[in-house]
This record gives sequence, structure tokens and C-alpha cells, in this order.
Amino acid sequence: MRISTVLSISKVEAGILLRYYSWSVSKVHDEWFADEEKVRRSVGLLEKPVVPFPDGREMTCGICFENYPRDRLQAAACGHPFCNSCWAGYISTAINDGPGCLMLRCPDPSCAAAVGQDMINALTSEVDREKYFRYFIRSYVEDNRKTKWCPAPGCDYAIDFILGSGSYDVTCCCSYSFCWNCTQEAHRPVDCGTVAKWILKNCAESENMNWILANSKPCPKCKRPIEKNQGCMHITCTSPCKFEFCWLCLGAWSEHGERTGGFYACNRYETAKQEGVYDDAEKRREMAKNSLERYTHYYERWATNQSSRQKALADLQQMQSVHLEKLSDIQCQPESQLKFITEAWLQIVECRRVLKWTYAYGYYLPEHEHAKRQFFEYLQGEAESGLERLHQCAEKELQVYLNAEGTSKDFNEFRTKLAGLTSVTRNYFENLVRALENGLSDVDSHGACSRMGSSKSLGGGSSRGRSGKGKGLTSRSSGSSRNIDDSGHWSCEYCTFANVKSATICQMCQQRQ
Repeated sequence: MRISTVLSISKVEAGILLRYYSWSVSKVHDEWFADEEKVRRSVGLLEKPVVPFPDGREMTCGICFENYPRDRLQAAACGHPFCNSCWAGYISTAINDGPGCLMLRCPDPSCAAAVGQDMINALTSEVDREKYFRYFIRSYVEDNRKTKWCPAPGCDYAIDFILGSGSYDVTCCCSYSFCWNCTQEAHRPVDCGTVAKWILKNCAESENMNWILANSKPCPKCKRPIEKNQGCMHITCTSPCKFEFCWLCLGAWSEHGERTGGFYACNRYETAKQEGVYDDAEKRREMAKNSLERYTHYYERWATNQSSRQKALADLQQMQSVHLEKLSDIQCQPESQLKFITEAWLQIVECRRVLKWTYAYGYYLPEHEHAKRQFFEYLQGEAESGLERLHQCAEKELQVYLNAEGTSKDFNEFRTKLAGLTSVTRNYFENLVRALENGLSDVDSHGACSRMGSSKSLGGGSSRGRSGKGKGLTSRSSGSSRNIDDSGHWSCEYCTFANVKSATICQMCQQRQ
């Protein structure tokens, strides 16, 4: 509508222009006002017909060469007449050929006049119109750099993204969150490059080869890889080789006996090992084994948090659809006062997502940056510990009140505890995300982090401030004041329990503030 008003053209012509310039309004304006004639020639928007449309009662179709009354022929802006039947066949064939039908031109080989959507709607069947409309919508989404399809399986929604908003994480109406930049699932605070490497590694054959290299040895005779499946060092290769050898030194078994250590040891291998006489294959095997163990460590935790997040999502849906109403009846409280439970589960789901991707981050964190790795593992450990307390409270302790037969006197205490854990866990993860997005810049990678011992204030209410670049984390001294949140509670720095303002000793761990 805006294009047709500004350029004084019809809506059909405005639609052709927008499709041609990939739905960029600014590009249309720039090109049109720079050289209108050139744009018209390129797009096929003619100001006047190339040939005059005859006024006779009958005319000849330019495709089938049959004579038809004037009311049974149609022409684009160029004026070349074709009968309705030929037009319908021409447009239907173009639609069935694919999205190229959106830039359809006149059937005359020498003419480049565009065919508008008004002619397509008037001359095609309902099936072809629906197909053309789908191509039209796809063009708007796929050619427009501000719009993308939701990558969730079975979702037909498209997302309109505001560029320059700072974060690339978007959430569709179907509740699926993904990264706008790479269309993988939302992975903040890990960058897209790390995510791409991690996903590729998870599905690459390289890990299979690492496993084979770490857990098998080649037969000294036929060189096929063999996995040792029993305790004895006496190995017999499979048919047709059947070569017998020692698993440790790969020497012929005929040369082994009591003098070489027997069935479960090999003096030759042990002596060579002590003398450092390792061959390259053995060194590669050790490296592959260490690499595989390291990868397995991070992958298992990545996958475990993914499955925990899926379970938390299912629990959240059940809580919203079934348990809140039940709890409201048991505790005689309106559902509006039970929002703290939903907020806790939403926080759990989001924290599981963040924690999952921190393991991919940790895998690619350079081994030689010891201070950064130490700081990262500290932040990750604090966040994970807080999340486990919150998850256990929401999952286990809530069941007591769901299974109660009547109103529980200590339900308000549970409310305070769960809300406090939610707030503290949020603070932990905000600190973790902020640190990773800054590249762990609070740590001097060339030396030890002197702030590590005093950074316990992470997540402790509102004491997560920074006093400026290079100042590091706010430290905690023995005389530090309590951090009181907006609800009038202070969070214990040892167990993160939310205590009432008047308390001087934590009601959970009995630690003095």
C-alpha cells in the first residue's frame, strides 16, 4: 500500500516491484527515483501497450491461432491478445513448474511485460491459485532478510526479526527458540561458530575413528583392527588370518611364556614402557584415548542437560495444564498466586539450555589458558549447583503439597523458598552468560586470578555489580552487608536460601550472615 501510494502505481505493480527487489522497500525507492524508465524495462511494467488491443468483434489468439470474440481474450500491459484457455494453460504450467511463476512474463517470445496477480486470480483454478499464493508467501519469507521460517519440525510460522536488537535469540509462537543468525536452537551465550563445530563433531565419523584407534590394535600380520574382549593378553586374530600375538607388545605369541610374564603381563612391554621406547602408533593410541575421554566427558553432560531440559518442558506443560488447578484447590489459593511455580519451571528450562551449551564452550576453551578455564569452571559449577537446588525443590518438594489432603501450614514458606531459589539461580546464570559473552575478560590469562577467592558474591542477590573495566568481580569481606532483594529477603551466600529481612542466621544452613 505504501509503495503504490508513494510511486503512484497500482497495488499489483507494487507487488511485482517488491518481489523483484526482494521485498526491500528502500531498494525499490532508491532504484525507482534514480531511473524510473530503467526499472520499468527491467521489471516489465509498461506505461503503454506495445501493440494496440484491436476493437474488432473477433480476434485471433496468438497461441492457438483460433478466432475468438473480444470478451474471451485477455492481454497483459503489452496488449498481445491470447484466449482465456491458452492463458489458463500457460499460467497453470508456470505455477506447476515452481516459484518462477511469480515473475511471469507475456507468452509472446519477444515481449517482457509482467503478468500481474490480478490476471492469475481471474484465469486459474482454485488449486493453482492456492499454490501460487503459497509461492507468494514463501517469496516474502525467504527473499526478505528480515524474515525467516521457524525451523521447528511441523511449524508453519514465520518470524519477523528487528535487526540491531543485540541478541539473535528469537522465540516462535510455537514456543521454539532458535538463533536468528544460524537457525540452530538458541545457544546463547555460545557463538554460532562454536555451535557449528560442536554439532559437526557430534555427527562426524572422526569420533568413530578415535574410538577404534583408542580401543583396538592392528593385527601384526594382516593389520586389521582388533578389539580385546577378555582379560588374557593372548590374542588370536579372526579367520582367515588366525595369527596369535601378545596384546601388549604385538609380538608373536610363540615367543612368549613364563619368562616374558605369562598370560596377563609382558615384561618386554613393561621394560620398553619404563625406558620410554614407545613407537608412534602407541603414542597416537594414547593421544586418541585421552582425546576420546575428554570429548565423552563434555558430550555426556551436554546430552544429559538436553534430556533434563526436555523433561522439564514436559513437567512445565503438565504443571500448567493439570497441577496448578489441583494445587489451587488443595491449598485454597487462586491460580494467580501460584505463578511463582510456573516462573520457577520456566527458569529451569532456560537454565538447562544455557548450561548445556556451556559444556560445548568448555570443550573448545584452550587448554593453556589455565586461569580462564579455572574461572569458567567455577562459574559453571556455581550455576549448576544453584540450578540443581532449584530443580529439586520444584520437582521433589512440590510433590508434598500436590499429594496433601488439605491446606498445608508451611506452604507460604515453600513459596518463599522456591521464589528465592529462582531469583538466586537467575543471578548465577546471568553472571555466567555475561562472563562467557565477554570472553572471560575478567581474568588475566597470563596469571592466576586473584579474584577467585572473593567472587562468592556471584548470584548473591544484587551484589553482582562491576566497578568498571578491569575491576573484576565484587569481593566479599567478613563485614559485608546483606544483599536484600525487592521482596524484602536476603539470599544466604552459602546455600542461597532466601531469608526474611529480620533474620541474622540462615534458616536453612544456620550460617551467620
